[in-house]
Amino acid sequence: MFNLSRKAITPLEPMKLFMGFLLFLLLLILLLPTLQLFSGWFESDPELWQHFADTLLPELVSNTLLLLLGVTLGTLLLGVGLAWLVVMVEFPGRKTFSWLLLLPFAMPAYVLAFVFLGLIDYSGPLQQGLAQIGWQPIDIREGALAPILVLSLVFYPYVYILSKTAFANQSTSSIETARSLGCGAACVFWRISVPLARPAIAAGLGLALMETLADFGAVSLFNFATFTTAIYSAWEDFRSLALAAQLSTLVLFLALLLLGIERLTRGKRRFTQQSKITQPPFEVSKAKQWLLTGFFTSFMMLALGLPLIQLAIWAAQTLQIEWDKRYWDWLANTLLLSVMAVSITVTAAVFMSSQQVQYPKKRWLQWVLELGKMGYALPGIVLAIGVMGVLTQFNQTFNAQLMMGGLWALLLAYLVRFMAVAHGPVYSRFLSIKPSIIEAARNMGASKPRLVWQIYLPLLKPGLLSAALLVFLDVSKELPATYLLRPFGWETLAIRIYELSADGLYERAAVPSLVLLGVGFLGLWMMKRFGLIK
Repeated sequence: MFNLSRKAITPLEPMKLFMGFLLFLLLLILLLPTLQLFSGWFESDPELWQHFADTLLPELVSNTLLLLLGVTLGTLLLGVGLAWLVVMVEFPGRKTFSWLLLLPFAMPAYVLAFVFLGLIDYSGPLQQGLAQIGWQPIDIREGALAPILVLSLVFYPYVYILSKTAFANQSTSSIETARSLGCGAACVFWRISVPLARPAIAAGLGLALMETLADFGAVSLFNFATFTTAIYSAWEDFRSLALAAQLSTLVLFLALLLLGIERLTRGKRRFTQQSKITQPPFEVSKAKQWLLTGFFTSFMMLALGLPLIQLAIWAAQTLQIEWDKRYWDWLANTLLLSVMAVSITVTAAVFMSSQQVQYPKKRWLQWVLELGKMGYALPGIVLAIGVMGVLTQFNQTFNAQLMMGGLWALLLAYLVRFMAVAHGPVYSRFLSIKPSIIEAARNMGASKPRLVWQIYLPLLKPGLLSAALLVFLDVSKELPATYLLRPFGWETLAIRIYELSADGLYERAAVPSLVLLGVGFLGLWMMKRFGLIK
């Protein structure tokens, strides 16, 4: 009944089995914290959950949805509008503003939040000045306007960079044809540019909304209750990991819903262009050109200039009080965590991408690997709760005494959270490698190590650099997972900023903020220097 004929076992089969085991282990690590969240529903405290459902849940849902809607409008207005202007219209300083508009990406949301609070709160100079002329004070912590403004200014670069690339790659002939038929700038924008760039806009908006859903520092500073602040309260105040896990699953469903909407909006559209835009197709009068320059200058002052000036003033006032040798430890901790996370995440991304490229026709494998990148859709605080749940379950099952926090647990959260960030640039570079290049090298007798060092690595270098720098920037300013999972006594610059700003010590928080911004600006400069952003 069975064919027992023996097949010759090639030397590659054991290696394939080993690689398959490594891939299974990686996917298990990536998915286990997320799956663990659902176990909270089997360990729930009915009275505590009922208290949350009756008193806080309606407010959490309405506030979170309002925040997402506001940031959607803000990031679309800023990201799409600014990108279209720098690509399509010539004005003095256009090329400089083209990359300056990316700099707010280095600004953590919680830093911009406490700067705005320090400037506009009751005791801030703006309201104090307005009070002198009889204006009634206002509470900027009331309502959603302030967090929406701050998060829009910080997250619009996600929409901007992808929209700018899409606009620059559109066909000049289609724009010229439309203009010859009497279609003006507004007509070209709505009928040609935006529809053609719709997939890129949807992708950028999806990233911005994921970051909005994940934000903890800014919304907590504004006392704006969202799911992330409630999850932290469930663990920190009530010491209920089950309740925190239950709330985290609600955030997970909301994140998956956003991903589904983004994919549905983006669809399967592909556009083949005959030419690219090398020069802006629209010319305006000198007066309008200088008006545009003034507008972009004013915007950059609002989004970056004024916050940096205020931080510099505060830092100069408190540097002697705040700065001490501990800062070298906090900077070293920040850099060490970032470098370790980069090493682990980029290595895992290279391995995952290589398997995707090697087996493109295995649809089930492609879907499973896509699930492995789902961690980016989860807030850091949700992943922290998932990691703690995994460690708790491990302790109970094996009667172990592993701590629910620690360096390796934190690195696990970073791996799950930022795998998608590293995977995107690496996988796209793998796809750009022509099979004929590899075959030619093999025909010339190149060994596998030589293929890796002389073919793959040079061709993958731009993707590896992009992945490393993006993960480095994200980890250096990551707050919620670091705050919950850090080893005892271990602090980073992000934690120092949050603790000082949460206590209202904005002037002293300016010192670590400038150090962290320096790290972020250095990362963006390196991306510019290596030609990874233009």
